[in-house]
Amino acid sequence: MSDAGEREEIVVGIDPARDWRLPLAWAVDEAGRRRLRLRLAVAVPPQHDTHHVDDTPRSIALHQAASDALGTAAAWSREQDPEVESAVEVLEGFPAPEIGRLSRRARMIVLGSRHLSRTSEFLSAGSLVVPVSAQAQCPVVVVGDAEHVTQQPPYLVVGIDGSESSKAALALAFEEADLRRARLRAVSVWEPPLLLHHDEEAALQGQRRMMSETTAGWSQEYPDVVLTHEVLTGHPVEELAGAAEHALAVVVGRRGKGGYTGMRLGSVVHGLLHRAHCPVITVPVR
Repeated sequence: MSDAGEREEIVVGIDPARDWRLPLAWAVDEAGRRRLRLRLAVAVPPQHDTHHVDDTPRSIALHQAASDALGTAAAWSREQDPEVESAVEVLEGFPAPEIGRLSRRARMIVLGSRHLSRTSEFLSAGSLVVPVSAQAQCPVVVVGDAEHVTQQPPYLVVGIDGSESSKAALALAFEEADLRRARLRAVSVWEPPLLLHHDEEAALQGQRRMMSETTAGWSQEYPDVVLTHEVLTGHPVEELAGAAEHALAVVVGRRGKGGYTGMRLGSVVHGLLHRAHCPVITVPVR
C-alpha cells in the first residue's frame, strides 16, 4: 500500500442523477487546505444483456451522462477554488467496487449521502456510502449535511474506545483540527448493561483512564489544537451524534476490513451515517 506521502489525491464520487455540490464543495475546501488535487469519478455499471437485445444506445447514453456530469462538476470546482487541480475519470464497472479501488492511492474519498434508511441503503444498487466506507483503504468522508461553520469556536468530534481503529481516527482528527484551526472534542461513551449489575462509577473511571491514555502525547504534537475529552453515558450512536450536533465533522474508526455489503462496517459507524447531521469521517486502521 502507498504511504500517505504518495497519496496526493482526494477522490470524489459524482452521482450524475443527484446534486453533487455539497460533497464536492467539502472536497474542494479540503484539497485546498491539504494542497492536494481532486479526482472526480463516475462509475458506469455494465448493462445486462436481456434476450440479446442490443443495449449499445443505452450504454452510450450512460457514458455521455457521466462525461457531462464530470465536465460540469470539474468546471464548478474550479470556480470554487481555481488553485485546486482536478482530473476526471469514467470508471467501467459497478460503482462501489470501482470507487473503492481508487482508495488504494487516494488520501481520502468523499461521497454524498441521501440519508437512506438502513434497508434502503442495502437495497439501493447505486448506493456507495455503506460498501465504500466498509472497504476503503483510506478515510471516507460522507457529506450528507453541511459543516456547521457558524459555530464559534469551531470544533470536531472524535469517538474514542481504546481500539486501534479509534487511535487512527484520533490521528486524523488532530490533523483536521489543526488544518481548520478548530478545537477537538474527544468523546467516549459507556453504555450501561441492561441486566448485569455493574459498578457504574468504576466503569466510568475505567473509561476516563482509557481516554487519558489514548490521547496522551497528541497535544505536544499539535500544540495549537485545544483538546477536551469527556465520557458520556448512553447509546454510543445517539451520544456521539448529539455531541457532533454543531460540529464541523465527527471522526470515527472502522473496525475490521468489512465485507462487500458493509455488514461488518460496525453498528456505531453505520448508525452515525444515518443519524449525524454533519460530515462523518470513517478511518480504517493502516
